[in-house]
Amino acid sequence: MQPTSAQDEAKKASAAKAIQRFLQDGMTIGLGSGTTSRWFVRILGERVAQGLRVTGVPSSKSTGQLAEEVGVKLADLNDVGQLDMTIDGADEIDPKGQMIKGGGANLLWEKIVACASKKMVCIVDESKLVDNLGRFPLPVEVIPFAWRSTERHMRTVFKENGLGEPRIEMRGGLEKPLVTDSGHYLLDCHLEKIPKPESLGKQLKQIPGVVEHGLFIGIATDAVVGHATGDCEIFTF
Repeated sequence: MQPTSAQDEAKKASAAKAIQRFLQDGMTIGLGSGTTSRWFVRILGERVAQGLRVTGVPSSKSTGQLAEEVGVKLADLNDVGQLDMTIDGADEIDPKGQMIKGGGANLLWEKIVACASKKMVCIVDESKLVDNLGRFPLPVEVIPFAWRSTERHMRTVFKENGLGEPRIEMRGGLEKPLVTDSGHYLLDCHLEKIPKPESLGKQLKQIPGVVEHGLFIGIATDAVVGHATGDCEIFTF
């Protein structure tokens, strides 16, 4: 698989740099999901073929399938305890390391895996850097039962947080909603700007019917930002 755009080049660069800078032989690592993470898993497979010994815990079914294809040994999180590290992408990341994730529909498993790790390294291309979260629609994972009621509670929370009445869309559409690996729906919330992401995240989690949301706060320890030139910047939070 070869990069087909400048953005692909940047994603590939960040993935390769994260492996070079952070990964050590013998580690048990969380494998992220999404387009940048697919570059990471493919490059990891090449390193494994060259002799690197790692065990991966995938954060989605699709990541697990790709990891098996490229020869990365896998384990169940229930069987390995705390992970040494998770390497995963983001849809947005701000200067504090706060992220929005879930564009690839795997935010629940991604958050479980990342929070089971000693470190979480975010790999992104430069387009994912923002001053304030919210430009990317915030995904909220909800159970299918009475999801309209859950949505109404979410709208109340948004209004109380000064976010007005944002557009909320069912991922995949109302006729055929996308169903996550855990059997849930995703509601994409177009908030534009989130002044207090930590507070908003806590309030959303209190709503019956909300399983998880795409605000990843206080989770990333480092970030590798790739550029189309192949150069990378590394940040620690």
